[in-house]
Amino acid sequence: MDETGIMLSALGSLKVLVGRDDLRNYRGTGVKRTMITAVECICADGHALSPLIIWPGVTQVSSWTSHATPGWRFACSENGYMDSRINLEWVQQVFDPLTRAKANGKPRVLISDGFGTHESREVMTHCFEQNIILCRLPSHTSHKLQPCDVGVFGPLKTAYREQVEQQFRRGAGAVGKEHFTRMYSNARDKALSARNIHAGWSKAGLFPFYPGRVLRSMTQPVAPASHIAPPVHEADPSCQNAPLRTPTSARSLETFQKQMEACTESSRGPHEVHLEKAIKALGKAFADGALLREEIGGLLEQNDEKRSRKSLKRTVVGRGKIMSYEDIVAVREQRAEREGAKKGRQSAKVRRRAVKAAGHEAKSPLSKEFQAAEAEIRTMGLEKRCAVLRF
Repeated sequence: MDETGIMLSALGSLKVLVGRDDLRNYRGTGVKRTMITAVECICADGHALSPLIIWPGVTQVSSWTSHATPGWRFACSENGYMDSRINLEWVQQVFDPLTRAKANGKPRVLISDGFGTHESREVMTHCFEQNIILCRLPSHTSHKLQPCDVGVFGPLKTAYREQVEQQFRRGAGAVGKEHFTRMYSNARDKALSARNIHAGWSKAGLFPFYPGRVLRSMTQPVAPASHIAPPVHEADPSCQNAPLRTPTSARSLETFQKQMEACTESSRGPHEVHLEKAIKALGKAFADGALLREEIGGLLEQNDEKRSRKSLKRTVVGRGKIMSYEDIVAVREQRAEREGAKKGRQSAKVRRRAVKAAGHEAKSPLSKEFQAAEAEIRTMGLEKRCAVLRF
């Protein structure tokens, strides 16, 4: 296991294919230097445990977990870093229950670096009671011996920066905590593959156990891979007899161009320039269409995520302890039920007031007639008043 800090809105270096006449800005300007800690644990069989996300703060807000992430755990600390209490709860609530069935009574080895929070007295006591062997890597060797650092965290951060880049490219002004779970989940699906996990364990020389691989890498630099020139596709003369089909993509347009060049090779004339211009225009149209389809798909995905996030009320769901995604959903549902019951009581009170007001209005015309008659009687003389009363 190991933790890594992820900058909330750090941009990566990507190549974006655009036309030279496209003046849109694909770089975001709002960068929040907020660090979020992600705790990952990978096994030598190629699997990874559910992550633990540590928010910088003292409370957990419901809008931060609007994206569905079953099995994930969330905690918070004032500085956003791992501490002894969170590490103990991670061992008790994440590592121990998720690996007990796989171990089947055998000892489990938990490899971590020499960070002080990983070796507290409570953690070592719990590991001793649950038959967990806590293995500490030597100081200043995690960049060579830690499988997470060697094979996982690099691709993970690269994939996350790509998600941030796409978010900015689709028009987002800034990336907040409410966007993190969705982008980190997409990056995690790409980076924490069985291939990368196996590569991390193998490159660290731990599984299969081969220390010589690490020692050789420290004394002798790895030779750069030789550049292999891409194969050159030459026009096939036999394409003259191939049937011509209407191109529907950039690749089919390239094939169409090769066929036309082969057909007009013997009789080149002024029409060749016009044909090249038409083919270039079609290629640009296909490229623009592909970029627009990708952009529209990203905007639709971003709009769906924003709609689901905005539908949740920003409320506090926990204070300073590890909570699973299921716990957060349960707290959110209980609060919604309480608010619904409160609104029901308020609506009942409003209905009772409306009924009382309606009854008062039904009686008000009759009371007004009595009040008018009483005022008229007071203005009469004594004889007329007695006559009216006798009547």
